[in-house]
Parts: sequence; C-alpha cells; structure tokens
Amino acid sequence: MSAHAPSVLFVDHAGVLGGAELSLLDLARAFGERAEVLLLSDGPFRALLEARGIPVSVEPLGALRRVKKETRLPSPAAFTDAFRLARRVATHARRRALIYANSQKAFVVSAGAGVLVHRPVVWHLRDILAPPHFSASNVRAAVTLANLRAARVIANSRATAAAFTAAGGRASLVRIVHNGIDPLPFDAVRDEDAAAARLSLGIPKDAFVVSLFGRFHPWKGQQVLLQALAALPAVHALFVGAPLFGEEAFESALHAQARKLGVGDRAHFLGFRLDVPELMRASDVVAHASVYPEPFGRVIVEGMLARRPVIATRDGGVGEIITDGETGVLVPPNDAEALAKTIAM
Repeated sequence: MSAHAPSVLFVDHAGVLGGAELSLLDLARAFGERAEVLLLSDGPFRALLEARGIPVSVEPLGALRRVKKETRLPSPAAFTDAFRLARRVATHARRRALIYANSQKAFVVSAGAGVLVHRPVVWHLRDILAPPHFSASNVRAAVTLANLRAARVIANSRATAAAFTAAGGRASLVRIVHNGIDPLPFDAVRDEDAAAARLSLGIPKDAFVVSLFGRFHPWKGQQVLLQALAALPAVHALFVGAPLFGEEAFESALHAQARKLGVGDRAHFLGFRLDVPELMRASDVVAHASVYPEPFGRVIVEGMLARRPVIATRDGGVGEIITDGETGVLVPPNDAEALAKTIAM
C-alpha cells in the first residue's frame, strides 16, 4: 500500500461472514494501520477482524435492522436510528480521511456522517439495484442518495454498474472493480488435504461430488441443485453455508425437500465452514445456481482457484468471469434439468 494512501473508515452493516465481508477483510488488511472498521452489527466478522489485527468497533443498527431490501417504506424508528447512527459514524470518521461504505445500509448512514464531518464517502456497490433484489422505492432512495452524496460508486461488475445507471445513477460516479481474491489459501491445499476432507464427510471414495457454497437464501438456488440431484442417482452434493439474515425457515424447507425427493443420504448440509478451499478441492464440480442475476459471483472465482470445473447460471456478472465452454459452463437460471444434464456430462 502506498505511503500516500488515505486513512479509511470502513463501514459494514453486517457482523456475519458473507462474500462482501470477506472482500472487505482483504481491503482492510491491505490498508494496514490506515484502516479502521466500524460494524453496525456484532458477530463472527468482528472476531475475524480482531484476529487479523484490524481495529474494529460496533455501533448497533437498532430499528434499521428490520429494514430489508424489499422494504417499501421504513418505519419512523428506522429513520430515527439512521440519524443516530450517522452521528456515531461521524465520531469515528473524524479520525479518518475517507468513509468507505460496504453495503447499502452502511452507505445510508455513512452519507449522513460525511455531511457532518465533511468527509468524502465511497460506496462499494455489491448488489444489482433492481427488482426482485430490491423494492422500487429502495432503489430510488439509494440511487438518489448516491447521486447527491457519493464521491465514487465502486461497482463489482459491469452488470452491477449497468443496473445502477439504468436506475438513474450518474455514470460519472461509477468505477468498475471486479473482486480480487487471494489465491494462496487455494494453492496451499494438497491432494491429501482434499482426500482427508472428503473422508471426513463419509462420502464413498469413488462418488462424484458437486458442491454449492453460499448463504442459504432462495435466490442462491440451493433448491435448484436439490432438484437436479434427484435426477443424478450416483451423485453427492455438498451444501456449504448458512442462513445469515433470518432465512432459517428456508433452510428447514431444504431439508424437507431433500427428504421428499429421496436424496437425503446424498445431500450433505455442512453449515458455515472456514475450510472452503479444502472442500472445493474435495469436490469434482463447483456449482453456482442463483435464480436471479448475480452481481459478481465470488464463489465462481474461488472454484477456479481451487482448479475445479465450474457450472454457473448465466445472468448478471457471471458472464464477466466465465467464457462459456472454455473457462466454465453456463446454464439458464432456475433450470434444474439443464443443471442436472450439465453435471452429468
């Protein structure tokens, strides 16, 4: 990192370990002593930041926690807590030259803080601002605020940038930066590590294994892979991830779906794991099955770094990573039959 790099207050609304948070971890580490992270929810992300020696503190979201992407009109309490949090973020931002918001909620409160302490605010946009990801009112509010208060909007793909500008965002604000991912954890995995990971799962040595990594949510497509698994009698599937924002009912529905389809003995729900490189190397194929356009697709790059074939749905930023038939295989979204046929190839 350049000696002239600004000191940055990184703000994230989540305390969980999702793809956006792992990307933020890499950025904060690169800035070293010039970085401070402010989380608006406590959780395992705070512990990981502390373990890496990155200064971190927590200011709870309050009523803002109940505001979701699909929310049409936030409650009066949410507006009150947004102003409260903006003041708290401003207190931290006084020590830094720049405020970096890692999510939409983080940007809302960071924009207010920037006004209070006269600091520029950068929004790292990691979502496609369009239905069904977001309600129309949520999109209008986010884009209007960005046009007024963002010094820059960093988009994680051309697809993300295009959705922002299509919603009325100023193109001059946008810079496209695809997620960079450290290859070292994947390069460090030995064949015997991958074999040990598979053995620990109790999967037959000669079984074909497809894996899906990511947050448990209907748009991530775990249900599509389960449907495909029913047409692949010799295949085992690893579902690696957990419900991060209250999707426990969906997780329970997946277990019920596996039993109903008769694939319960071949569908392995592993929960949240830190040994992702080993599990990817223990797989024969890494699948991505999002049913809505994916802003980027971090797991796709990770599958490539693990030197495994990747099958992915073609919408959103995925086409910026995979050249169909050369660096992976693209299938239509929400098409279990196409996914099953491609896995069986």
